[in-house]
Amino acid sequence: MKTIKDIQPGQGEEVVENEGQVAPRTQSRRVALQALYQWQMTNEEIPQIIKQFNEDGLLEGLEFDFFKELISEVSQSSEALDALYADYLDRSVARIDPVERAIMRMGVYELQSKIEIPYKVVINESVELAKRFGAEESHKYVNGILDKAAKQLRAAEFA
Repeated sequence: MKTIKDIQPGQGEEVVENEGQVAPRTQSRRVALQALYQWQMTNEEIPQIIKQFNEDGLLEGLEFDFFKELISEVSQSSEALDALYADYLDRSVARIDPVERAIMRMGVYELQSKIEIPYKVVINESVELAKRFGAEESHKYVNGILDKAAKQLRAAEFA
């Protein structure tokens, strides 16, 4: 039986997550988040990121047009999107973790521009992204911020 002293760095076992079929739109959001994170960290051009993701096989099983719209529109209007939720933050946008920032940008983009998607779906998908890719409790923070933004951007749905 191995003890903790017997395990050296790099010798751990990967935990494989058995997940059922993911909806193409959910997969689009997941891959878009990864692309936006890469864009935020490297300032690489969006077409180059799309090309790389395609070469790596990451664009399979998703709605490509929705994916492309998300990363193109969010990257082009990131400052305007940040302004839509900045008032609800407890710190400056620049101090928000890059993963959470990308999730909130995607969320407010969808709240503002994808009116056909109910706000509850947008928030839920964003919370699920935060649970999967964000810090341990980030989903609560993302939920609170996007809920406040939704009340402003989708006031008619709250009436």
